[in-house]
Amino acid sequence: MANLLSFFTFSLFFLLSLPSYSISSSSNYTFPQKYFINCGSHSSVPAVAITFSGDLISDSDHSSSAVDPTSRGLAEIYKTARIFRQDSSYELETEETGFYIVRLHFFPFPDLFNAKFDILASGFLLLSNFTVPRNVTSPVIKEFLLPVKDSKLKISFKPQESSFAFVNAIEAFITPQDFIPESATHVTRQGNSNISNKDLSLSALSVVHRINVGGSVITPENDTMRRNWLPDDGYLFIKESAKNHSMFTDSLNYDTERGASRYDAPDFVYKTAKEMNKVVERNDDNLFNITWDFEVNKNGIFFVRLHFCDIISQERNQTVFNVYMNGVYGQPISPFDRLSQMAAPFYVDFVVDSDGSGFMNISVGPRIDSRTQNAFLNGVEIMQLINERGSVQDGNGQTKNRRLLIIAGATIGGVVAVLILVSAVVILFCLKSRKAKPVESGDWQVVNANGTSSHSRTTVRTSPIGSTTPDMNLGLKISLAEIVYATNNFDPTFMIGEGGFGKVYKGTFQDGVKVAVKRSEPGHGQGLMEFQTEIMVLSKIRHQRLVSLIGYCDERNEMILVYEFMEKGTLREHLYSSNEDLGKSSSRSVLSWDQRLEICIGAAEGLQYLHTGLSGPIIHRDIKSTNILLDEHYVAKVADFGLSKSGPPDLTHISTDVKGSFGYLDPDYIRCMQLTQKSDVYSFGVVLLEVLCARPAVNTQLPRDQVNLAEWGLSWQRENQLEKIIDPSLAGKIKPNSLRKFGETIEKCLQEYGTDRPNMVDVLWDLKYALQLQNSAILPQEFHEDSTTDVSWQLALPGIHRLPSIDVSTSIASASESEVFSQLVIDEDR
Repeated sequence: MANLLSFFTFSLFFLLSLPSYSISSSSNYTFPQKYFINCGSHSSVPAVAITFSGDLISDSDHSSSAVDPTSRGLAEIYKTARIFRQDSSYELETEETGFYIVRLHFFPFPDLFNAKFDILASGFLLLSNFTVPRNVTSPVIKEFLLPVKDSKLKISFKPQESSFAFVNAIEAFITPQDFIPESATHVTRQGNSNISNKDLSLSALSVVHRINVGGSVITPENDTMRRNWLPDDGYLFIKESAKNHSMFTDSLNYDTERGASRYDAPDFVYKTAKEMNKVVERNDDNLFNITWDFEVNKNGIFFVRLHFCDIISQERNQTVFNVYMNGVYGQPISPFDRLSQMAAPFYVDFVVDSDGSGFMNISVGPRIDSRTQNAFLNGVEIMQLINERGSVQDGNGQTKNRRLLIIAGATIGGVVAVLILVSAVVILFCLKSRKAKPVESGDWQVVNANGTSSHSRTTVRTSPIGSTTPDMNLGLKISLAEIVYATNNFDPTFMIGEGGFGKVYKGTFQDGVKVAVKRSEPGHGQGLMEFQTEIMVLSKIRHQRLVSLIGYCDERNEMILVYEFMEKGTLREHLYSSNEDLGKSSSRSVLSWDQRLEICIGAAEGLQYLHTGLSGPIIHRDIKSTNILLDEHYVAKVADFGLSKSGPPDLTHISTDVKGSFGYLDPDYIRCMQLTQKSDVYSFGVVLLEVLCARPAVNTQLPRDQVNLAEWGLSWQRENQLEKIIDPSLAGKIKPNSLRKFGETIEKCLQEYGTDRPNMVDVLWDLKYALQLQNSAILPQEFHEDSTTDVSWQLALPGIHRLPSIDVSTSIASASESEVFSQLVIDEDR
């Protein structure tokens, strides 16, 4: 690649003075020897226990080194800088996956203050329009914790227009396993909390505050992970309310199975503390809290870790107290309920929503039931969650590949650059196997009105009349007796399928109406929330491309949904046999290409209506071939709205735990936990590949490169050889231009980032165009969409008044492409 800088290597040294402690989550962890980079220099700079190695980059047209001509008594790493005139990246090979600490060091020379740039790493936008203030007198260090699941950590610098980027030094190294938990107690603005419900494993973290409570400054040279800790005095709300506890001089009692390790915080943090300035007697009503105010982003979500170590009490079980977040949520802290020894370090994690004030209040205060009326705190860490992702692009919007590729070389033993390939399939398997967590509604509201959640029909009865759904549409209620009659008491021979909610039976009411009866079963992946969501969604929408809800039943601990009966079953049944998925053998019929296109168009119409045809959009969230049903005439309808989300039209996404079906999950949704309409578009792209290739979205029995259909299909599409993997029954029956348009539609749907995918209205148009190309009478000579003739512009598509999404031909050269496409519309029933 023309713009690639030369490959280079540099050496890093073992950190001999930092011991490897034998601790639970860090028992196999030794402080890493890489990466510590002295940017813009060929020289290595020794520091305490580590060495910053020069990046050894030859200067080029978009990267140069700079040396500060003056001596300011600063560390050597701040006397040089790497300057980027265009988008550039460091790529650091990683030998392990997990959370990485990334520290970026900035101290501008006199001619570097005008720098303005963005920084991305591991796909996350870390800094936007970043500049260093002119009045800084000490280095600016930005620290982040990033989940890295690939074999490389890419750190990208993107200068703003007419500006440049720079960096003095970079630190990047893996943390111990479980250093950041998957989840933590979530505290909302109102003080509500759901235990362990805020997933952290897919978010990056930006360090906002790191405070040594009751102690002094801790420099990187005195910290086990090279962190900076500041004293807490400037953050106290009432300084007289607290006093420093004298430095603890004995050894700490680390219990690494239930408590903290030396890597979670250094001894200096746990050996100092703030406590109440006076010990209040039990009968004294003058109880008070110690409160700290920390400035934070008004609209952020924050990971908060509070460090505790009882160096205060004179004996066991003497001090029990409360900790409060923003004054609206309290949690008791009882050191000896956690650990059996005195002076045993531990920490408590929270995820806290900003209250909009621009400050976060953290308080500790005594409890009446404590033997000693006291409270203490040893340390505070506050980090903001980063979910915004981006890519480095040039001025034309094209992703750049300019990079500074770093290959690490170890100077003491070992083999360098051991790459661990973490495929999307493995990531999805991990997500699949993770313990399920309650869904968070984030900014949007769950469609159901009741916020209760349960996966057991026997534990949710709160209504005096025994109904789980007192607020549902009573006009849709069907008695259990009617359903028992229709299904012959749920006769196993009437069962026609089984899914995440439970078993599905064919039924016939006394008036002869045929129905599909979906009966919830304890232990399945969906429960009361999904039951209510399905009712609330389908009771207020009707569309010819959505399966109609006839009614529901919630008597005698039952959760039953009754739908119109779709005679031909699921789309998947007509593409391939899937005993594993359906729990039974299924016959396979061969659908023609025209039929498959009509089915895809029908499903796309249903999704388009959900996304745009209502006062607020609905995201289906579980699009797959088993949720597209066919009637007796093979007319397709979208089904199963149990995981759906809805919201007002002006919101762009919903932050929520990842839910959906393995193989269909949007990778952008997995990374950011931000559900959008484009998540449905990605899932629909997988369905399009199923329709074309007649194989499951995931098949672990195939060779590794074929396991994931989306990846495998895209690789063939990008080679323009999609015809090699189509269903053999379609061989020679698809016209080249129809296949070409269909393949392009798939590729657009399966783009890695949601912003790069089309809307469903565009997908629908392209599918109709592919059908028109299949049925075109322009034979025997096939035309191509990028032909210089204008024949493709003359095709008559019924009900569509829009030009195709193809290259503009010479016959309309008088109009610009933007002018042409600004006039494209589709007439659709809303």
